[in-house]
Amino acid sequence: MPNIVVLVKRVPDTNARILVKGDRVDLSAVKWVISPYDEFAIETALQHKEAAGGSVTALTLGSSDADKILKDAKAIGVDEIVRVWDDSWSEMDSNSIQAALANAISGLGADVVYCGKTAADTGAGSTGPGVAERLGWASVSNIIDAKFDGGITVTAPAENGSAIISVSGNAVISCDKGNVKVRKPNVKGIMMAKRAQVNVVSGDAPASTVTIVSQTPPPAKPAGKKYEGGSSAEEVAKLLREEANVI
Repeated sequence: MPNIVVLVKRVPDTNARILVKGDRVDLSAVKWVISPYDEFAIETALQHKEAAGGSVTALTLGSSDADKILKDAKAIGVDEIVRVWDDSWSEMDSNSIQAALANAISGLGADVVYCGKTAADTGAGSTGPGVAERLGWASVSNIIDAKFDGGITVTAPAENGSAIISVSGNAVISCDKGNVKVRKPNVKGIMMAKRAQVNVVSGDAPASTVTIVSQTPPPAKPAGKKYEGGSSAEEVAKLLREEANVI
């Protein structure tokens, strides 16, 4: 029976208004949630367990602020919740994050790892392949469907269609939305999650070689233009062609 690990990340709610104060993004007032693509990974991991047995452990990297999203994953149905952290860590680049996660995954004795295809805050999409590289495992990215009849068979986008991929052995599989419908927590799950204990583990991570110097908001969008009446058609067509590049 497989030992399944699913990676989850704490990110600002995608509907939150992000403000920049000074030279840093101010996240003090935003609501924090599980990164949306990680929810597809959780659902896929739970379907794997339901088909093949075993257990599902949700794993995140972060301080105690990240405990809530682990309990949210517990409410959905994962068996164990684990956070990897060391108080000496501050700003971490992708290399140090992936190394720490790979170290924790090895310690958990995982057979397969699921994660979202990308995080809602950074959009880098490097965690799945990066962790797989450090573990020496196969990497399958952006799957949109999975079946577990005697093994793992996934569907991923390919040029001019989709690829059906059979996964044998250890693998890190990143999940897109596709055909996955994420289940919602029920009352029993929510109550169990409130009492759940987060298992905190330490890990090894190389020092970050990338630091954020400053952050600035994107430039404000110019005011829109409004045209009325048929007499404006020629000018509108010209703007759509020369400025908007849509015709």
